Amino acid sequence: MQRLKDKVAIVTGASSGIGAATALTFAREGACVMLAGRRRSALDALVKEIVGSGGRAAAVDGDVRDDDYMRALVEETVRLFGGLDVAFNNAGSTGELAPIASLSVEAWRETIDVNLTSAFLAARHQAPALVARGGGSLIFTSTFVGHSVGMPAMSAYAASKAGLLGLTRSLASELGPQGIRVNALLPGATDTPSLTARTEEQRAWVAGLHALRRIATPDEIARSALYLASDDSRFTTGLALLADGGISVTRT
Repeated sequence: MQRLKDKVAIVTGASSGIGAATALTFAREGACVMLAGRRRSALDALVKEIVGSGGRAAAVDGDVRDDDYMRALVEETVRLFGGLDVAFNNAGSTGELAPIASLSVEAWRETIDVNLTSAFLAARHQAPALVARGGGSLIFTSTFVGHSVGMPAMSAYAASKAGLLGLTRSLASELGPQGIRVNALLPGATDTPSLTARTEEQRAWVAGLHALRRIATPDEIARSALYLASDDSRFTTGLALLADGGISVTRT
């Protein structure tokens, strides 16, 4: 049985990595999927793949920091597919990595905008559409960095992603009476383009930080997103779901 049959989902950061894998997973599970990202060619290729496999998908390219874009994304989703049931707000960036004294104000603000302000913009437009459907699932991609683990030179990234957890809990309380579940997904190191660019030695070091001693595939993280999107988690809200391969509990 398809776990998202007849549901409509938005996936941001869908150009590659976790976002692309999740869009494919949602489509296989029966959802109509609206893809969001900046790389139009990558989004079009993913739409073609989903449609070619018998699914339904469309794409709107733009910048998640743009309020007009986030509003248009929801409006186009409702126009094409009739409503909104699931929003997986996955777009984000590690931003500039630097010691605090060397981190520029501009870099700090950009990272906060990409990772946290974009989530606020998403929620303010997505929540009314979810309410109109009688409820649904609102999901943000956060991280273990700044939650269970501190890492040097990542202050802007950690602060922005930790901020997402506060936003998640507040919105879970605010929107719960209207039938909307709000949760955060916290992946461990995942085999995305940014990690692929590392040397084999660097990848081995990262893998060794995890209890499972390996790096996740995007498909594995997508399965956790599917849990939060589907009715399997219908009594789950305000959760910071660690899908981190045990990096949060490993000290060896």
